[in-house]
Amino acid sequence: MVFYFTSNVVQPPVTLFMGIDKYENEELIKWGWPEDVWFHVDKVSSAHVYLRLAPGQSLDDVPATVLEDACQLVKANSINGNKMNNIDIVYTMWENLKKTPAMEVGQVAFHKDKEVRKMRVEKRVNEIVNRLNKTKREEHPDFRAEREKRDADERADKKRAARDVREKEKEEEKRRKEEAEMRSYNSLMKSENMTSNYDAGNDSDEFM
Repeated sequence: MVFYFTSNVVQPPVTLFMGIDKYENEELIKWGWPEDVWFHVDKVSSAHVYLRLAPGQSLDDVPATVLEDACQLVKANSINGNKMNNIDIVYTMWENLKKTPAMEVGQVAFHKDKEVRKMRVEKRVNEIVNRLNKTKREEHPDFRAEREKRDADERADKKRAARDVREKEKEEEKRRKEEAEMRSYNSLMKSENMTSNYDAGNDSDEFM
């Protein structure tokens, strides 16, 4: 089961989501999307909260207000972190999460530490947490099916884009060929390149 929350601090609103326990977290780690941003309390056990970006977006595109909502949600869903002040929330893209067979269920590391960012949270802000909790809903998604559909859609989009490029290239080649043929025709039709059956100044037989 996954909990979904709506953050309406931006328009259109964005969705934050998290697994109900470490086993759901494991599924989210396994079947996450390249567009997912992962949040966790630094060095303290907490929920794994995700934000799904639009294709082409990066961490730099996440508004500060959305980051604050995500970080407050992570803090509120950490048994120890919820009681602490001045804690750091780490966040990174899903593709930077590293999982090895030796790790415990729900445990992750990072491929590149330099791609992990931190946000300091001084204290819990009940106004934010309560606003998010009012939008909370439970769902039972098929993580694998959703990821496979996402990948299939991406492949189809790439094929369409490649086909469009090929069509444009064909049209451009046709246009260049037509222009070259027109230039050749115009060159042949220039007066200096034309001959006449009138031979001025030369003797010739006249026929009546």
